[in-house]
Amino acid sequence: MENETAIPYFLLLEFSNNWHLQHLHFFFFLVLYLVTITANLLIISAVTLDHRLHSPMYFFLMNLALLDLSIISVIVPKSMINSLMNTRYISYFGCVAQIFFFLSFGTSDFFLLTVMAYDRYVAICHPLHYEIVMNWKTCFEIIILIWVMGFLYGMLHAICTFSILFCSNVVNQFFCEIPQLLKLSCSGLNLCDIGVLLVGIIAGLGCFTFIIVSYAVIFKTVLKLPSEKGRQKALSTCIPHLIVVSMLLLSGCFAYLRPPSNSPSYLDFGLTVLYSILPPLFNPIIYSMRNKNIKTVLSQLWRF
Repeated sequence: MENETAIPYFLLLEFSNNWHLQHLHFFFFLVLYLVTITANLLIISAVTLDHRLHSPMYFFLMNLALLDLSIISVIVPKSMINSLMNTRYISYFGCVAQIFFFLSFGTSDFFLLTVMAYDRYVAICHPLHYEIVMNWKTCFEIIILIWVMGFLYGMLHAICTFSILFCSNVVNQFFCEIPQLLKLSCSGLNLCDIGVLLVGIIAGLGCFTFIIVSYAVIFKTVLKLPSEKGRQKALSTCIPHLIVVSMLLLSGCFAYLRPPSNSPSYLDFGLTVLYSILPPLFNPIIYSMRNKNIKTVLSQLWRF
């Protein structure tokens, strides 16, 4: 590839020239990473080991935790190593890998959140048909489709992004982020990039619309329930999902739709952390705090 010989490596964001501040960044990211890994592994362990959580809702939640583990593992360790070793270097193919896996896991994550909204819609609005509609065969097929679609979109986006000729190798972000890389293009966006971005926007808007409509119908159904306890139980499984979707979508839109600045800025860094690191950290916390079954199982695991 032409740009492979021109740009053999990229330089990621340097947080500070001060050695102590670099190590402070390392320990800050290390704590975030360890907490995120632990929280998501607890969710996976709870769903795997306890038969009471062997249902489609928790099966999807376990896959969400697995995707969150993957997302944060793609971007955070390299940034931590760079801070510890006082370097900004990432190889060309390392950057390609970051783009591919981050977009693959992130796309699958959003598709999965959409499926989880549909799962709650069927469970609350059509409870008598739930076991027929959301049977295990269907659930496994959905998960396979989600992962395949995510990897296809990640591969297409990576191919289009790295088909351009870069005029600089300085990426003003702590990992290889699409907007920052496109800003380095010598010729601007090509038709491939525009097409992939349009597909992503249309798919994202479609998923978001589906989620909003699903929850509008869910809340309408919940408000008609005669039992106060029934309403609280239904809302306890819906509200965490809405919080997760809102946080992911709003922060992602701000980060990707606003023009990237020509120099490093705290706003760009903060928005990127908000959509790339905080959702994998808060997803298991939000779900476990609002879900009585998960809290019970986690308390039992804690005693062991």
